[in-house]
Amino acid sequence: MDLTANPHAKTELHRYAEALLTNLAADATCSTIPAPTSSTNVPDYWLSPAVEALLLLLRGQDAVEPLGRAAQLDDRRTALFLCLSLALCGQGERIHASWMGTAFGELSLDRPVSHGQRALWLAAAQGAYGPAGKIFVLRKLDAVAVPSRSEPARWLSALTPHEPSMVVPPSLVDFPELAEFPELAQPVQASAQLTRLLGRCTEITTTRAAGTGRTSRALWSAEETLIVLRGLVRPERVVKGPQRPEKPLTEHLLDDLRPSSDPALAAIALHVAAPIVRTAAESLTRATQVAPPESVSIPLLGHRVILRPSGPDPESLAAAERHIAVEGVQTLGKPWLAYSLLALAVTALVVAAVTPATLPPAVLALLLAAGGAHQLWSRRRRERADAEYVTKQLSELRELADGAVWALHEYAREADKRAQGATSDLAELTRLLRRGPRAA
Repeated sequence: MDLTANPHAKTELHRYAEALLTNLAADATCSTIPAPTSSTNVPDYWLSPAVEALLLLLRGQDAVEPLGRAAQLDDRRTALFLCLSLALCGQGERIHASWMGTAFGELSLDRPVSHGQRALWLAAAQGAYGPAGKIFVLRKLDAVAVPSRSEPARWLSALTPHEPSMVVPPSLVDFPELAEFPELAQPVQASAQLTRLLGRCTEITTTRAAGTGRTSRALWSAEETLIVLRGLVRPERVVKGPQRPEKPLTEHLLDDLRPSSDPALAAIALHVAAPIVRTAAESLTRATQVAPPESVSIPLLGHRVILRPSGPDPESLAAAERHIAVEGVQTLGKPWLAYSLLALAVTALVVAAVTPATLPPAVLALLLAAGGAHQLWSRRRRERADAEYVTKQLSELRELADGAVWALHEYAREADKRAQGATSDLAELTRLLRRGPRAA
């Protein structure tokens, strides 16, 4: 119908429809809802009989006749308007099953989810249409086959965000540099992530709605529903508010899986993503079963040493000891200054013996000899200190190498327990995923 032929009727109908929606959002009763006027009756326009049908349904009266007229004019908008309006006022169970099918349409991975579809999805997840509404949405989502290998990292990131960059197992606490090796770090990281994944899935499948009041998420869902309804009754006007742009189905599912999402939405999303989550969990389990490497090369006191289960590699350990011995000893050269002082002392004694004035040369010889002796003593003390430092470094190197080998042995024992724990976690996670959203 061309509404420009009667712009006054168009304006009045839109105003009344928006006022009606505002009253429904405020939990108004039938007695407080204003009655329509004759000016809101616009022939051949779907909204007029749809509003009439809604008022009759709210009063518990027969609405077959106006429903038929509205459906003939625009069945999809009529069904969406009635489903969302009844959900808005808490009477969603009055809808007919066929209305949900007509209003919701079909989902596809190739196109974004419309605002109307998302609003119905949210309302059904909140229980606005009873168990039948949740089952309907689940079937619609199940009909869209999300590939089981569809970027599992994104789904794991949504379920378990804020992953630590490195997890140090108890066996490697004293040698954190060992935990940086990919061969040693990946099984530990996979086990920790699998444990967090199981915890998040357990939280989703066991959380119950607290209380009977409207949660903040339910209020936000009502706000979204009201925005969609206002855009439906007056599509030519840009509706301002927290309306999000249309997003693909996968993006909605990822948002619903995040820890901040509503438990009911998370349960439905987890049911849809169960094949992907199971595949990712199996991959994590396999990663925990990787055997430790036969050898690793780590820096000990700044020198590379190869470690094996049987002990440190003799060649690399000997090379490290040679480097320590060379670097730990200062290159002093010949003690020419001490030799010179002693030689001058001898010369001074000779002079004292052949000259009448013996005292000054003798004193000078004594001072020169003392200086030379002091130089030799200082050199010997530095050599002894260097030798003690080298001995201490070599002892510390061997202790670190032996300690690192024992840490690797303990890591191997932990690896067996870690693999067994991952297998148990995978079995429990598979059981939770099979239970489905009914558990929540």
